[in-house]
Amino acid sequence: MSKPSLAFCILLGLVFLFGVDAESGKVGIYELRRGQFQIKLTNYGATIMSLMVPDRHGKLANIVLGFDSVDSYKNDTVYSGALIGRVANRIGGAHFTLNGKTYHLPANDGNNTLHGGPKGFSEVIWNVTSHKVDSHITFSYVSSDKEQGFPGKLKVVVTYMFFQTNKLIVKMKAKPIDKATPVNLAQHGYWNLRGHDSGDILSHTIQLFGSQITPVNEELIPTGEIKPVKGTPYDFLKPKEIASQIHKLPNGYDINYVVDENGNNSKHFRRVAVVKDSVSGRKMELWSNQPGVQFYTGNMLKDVKGKGGFIYHRFGALCLETQGFPDSVNHPNFPSQIVYPGQIYKHFMVYRFTAE
Repeated sequence: MSKPSLAFCILLGLVFLFGVDAESGKVGIYELRRGQFQIKLTNYGATIMSLMVPDRHGKLANIVLGFDSVDSYKNDTVYSGALIGRVANRIGGAHFTLNGKTYHLPANDGNNTLHGGPKGFSEVIWNVTSHKVDSHITFSYVSSDKEQGFPGKLKVVVTYMFFQTNKLIVKMKAKPIDKATPVNLAQHGYWNLRGHDSGDILSHTIQLFGSQITPVNEELIPTGEIKPVKGTPYDFLKPKEIASQIHKLPNGYDINYVVDENGNNSKHFRRVAVVKDSVSGRKMELWSNQPGVQFYTGNMLKDVKGKGGFIYHRFGALCLETQGFPDSVNHPNFPSQIVYPGQIYKHFMVYRFTAE
């Protein structure tokens, strides 16, 4: 990615505002359109419902797994397209200690807390604070003190924005009001570049700009180690088909990569991944300012009835969830995700879609 333009930086520097939606408490479906690109979202979970993108012949297809109705998202168990928080990924033992006090969280993944708890940000109704069909939509949410066990009141804003003709920007910001708290937001889109109803993604080619991973135990909780990917099935430093190595992992990919800081990075962004589908020619490139990315191959998808009645199966999509390291609250050697009053958590993602 080349150095961001001045206009791009200005857009990312938009003032961090919290508005009041006249339709607060109501659930709706919203659209953004620019050229051939069209995205549908709902304020239930600040969720991406679909994204229409052209292939090499200009044919449009929805490349995000999802559902036809908002009610289906309320019954969803795989976080399809949702905004995840207050803390994405897993917290081991469903507890952590901050400033000498231990906080106990509801366990919703065995003995652990997953994606913010049983009613994380993916399960709440967000306010719509700004919406321009040809530009952007902004959702806001106020998380109360002790919500899902987390300390302090937290104001959160996420903006989905089209930039230029083929880029989608996701801006996540959070502001603690009265107490220090962990914050680790993530966008949980399920991507299939051939089309949501095209089958599995095993023939997709992926390049991941992460030369290390944070290994996990049998409960998918990080051990605290940081290990190189070289010589392992996790090595995608050069483009490879997902199918080329997945057979070496009985449960598929579900691991956090340490995103490299290298010459491909601008001052603020790290190049995270490039995904290609040879059949459609679609390519998705991803940049972020976060230190990690969870690469997940839809291992838990099983007979999920999705858009148009299509049934999603295992490996039907991939997720690239840029994030802080999982369970960082319990590993002092990981980059801290603790945010204090007076600070603002900022998480940016930039997707670029092309076809060749």
